[in-house]
Amino acid sequence: MTPSAPLSALTALTDAQGWVEPHATALLVLADGTVIEGEAIGADGQAEGEVCFNTAMTGYEEILTDPSYAGQIITFTFPHIGNVGTNAEDIETVDMDKADHARGVIVHADITTPSNWRAASHFDAWLKARGIPGIAGVDTRALTALIRERGMMNAVIATSADATFDREALKKKAAQLPVMDGLDLVPSVGATQDFAWAETSWDLEKGYGTLGSGALHVVAIDYGVKRNILRLLADRDCRITVVPATASFEAIMALKPDGVFLSNGPGDPAATGDYSVPVIKALIAASVPTFGICLGHQMLALAVGAKTMKMKQGHHGANHPVKDFTTNKVEIVSMNHGFAVDRESLPNNAVETHVSLFDGSNCGMALTDRPAFSVQHHPEASPGPRDSHYLFDRFVAMMKDKKPKAA
Repeated sequence: MTPSAPLSALTALTDAQGWVEPHATALLVLADGTVIEGEAIGADGQAEGEVCFNTAMTGYEEILTDPSYAGQIITFTFPHIGNVGTNAEDIETVDMDKADHARGVIVHADITTPSNWRAASHFDAWLKARGIPGIAGVDTRALTALIRERGMMNAVIATSADATFDREALKKKAAQLPVMDGLDLVPSVGATQDFAWAETSWDLEKGYGTLGSGALHVVAIDYGVKRNILRLLADRDCRITVVPATASFEAIMALKPDGVFLSNGPGDPAATGDYSVPVIKALIAASVPTFGICLGHQMLALAVGAKTMKMKQGHHGANHPVKDFTTNKVEIVSMNHGFAVDRESLPNNAVETHVSLFDGSNCGMALTDRPAFSVQHHPEASPGPRDSHYLFDRFVAMMKDKKPKAA
C-alpha cells in the first residue's frame, strides 16, 4: 500500500535508504544518506550546499537574495511559500548578477498563483530565472526536527523530469561536499570596487527615495551587504561609500569616514578574518566609530581577541527574541547566522549587550574604551520586524559625538 504523503516523508527521514515515489521529480539527499522525495520546482539541475531552516512567515524573496545565505539550501518551515509572488523591489543583494545567494529551496506546499497587488512574476518563474532549484511536497516539520537533532549538514537537491536518479551517486556527492567550517565565501558576494549608495527606504506612495548630500559619511565594508541596511543608513542622512572586503585601512581612511560599517555576509568568520581582522584592528586603534551586523559582529569580536564557533542548527528566522541589556527590553528580531561569538572569550574591554532568549548565545557587544559596537541579529530586517531600528540611531549618535564641532 502506498503510504500517505506525511508518512512517506517521515519514513524517508528515518530510513537511510529513503523511499521514493515512482513519479517523484526531485530528491533531497543529505550527507548522512537520508533521501527525501518531492516535486521539482524552480530551475532544472542540482543544488549543493548546507541545509538550514528558516522560521519566517514572510519575506521569502528577501531571504533567498540575502548574500548571507551563500552556500546554503533553505528549508522554509512556513508551509505557504510563493503565494504572494515576486517583484523587483524586494531583492536584498546589491548586485544580483554577480552575487552568490541561496543555492536551493525546500518547501512544503505547492506554489500557488500569486495573490498580491505587488506581484510581478510567479515564484517558480523567479526561481528559474535565477537558477535556483527547489523541491516541494516535503514534510518540512520533520526535516526541521532532523536538523535540530543532527545539526545542519550538506545536501544535494536533484531534479529530473522523468523521475530518474542515481541515488548512490547523489549520496556520495552529498557526503563529499566541503563543510562550512573554514570556508571564506565573502569573495563570491562582496563588491570588487568602491561605489556610492544613496537609495532610501520604500514608501507606499513613492517607492524608493534618493538621499541628498548627506551630513555624515559612512564607509561600508562589504562582506555581503543587504540593500535595506544601506537604505536605513541613508534614511539617517548618511552618504555611503561601499568598499570591498579587502580594502586596506589606508584606503578606507583616505575616504575620510565619519564612521565605518561592517556588513553581514556568509561563511566562516575565522576564514574571512585572515584579511579583514588586521584592518578592523587598525580602525579600532584609530577610534573610528564602528558598527557591525551579523558577520560584521563576528569580525569585530575577532579583532578584539574573541573567538567564534559553529552552531549546531544556527539562527534563521524573523521571530527570535533578543534581550538588550542596555535597555532591559526584549526585541523580536530577524536572524541569519550559523556561527556565533563565544561570550567566554570576550576581552575585558568588550561588554555583552544582547543575548538570544532562545539559547542564551551572544547577540551583541560594545567596547568600553573605543566607539565600536555590533549585533548578531539583523536590525534592518525587511519586511520586518523593526524593533531594532534604534541601533542605527545609536551609530549616528556615535558618529556625531566623534565628529569635530563646527567653529
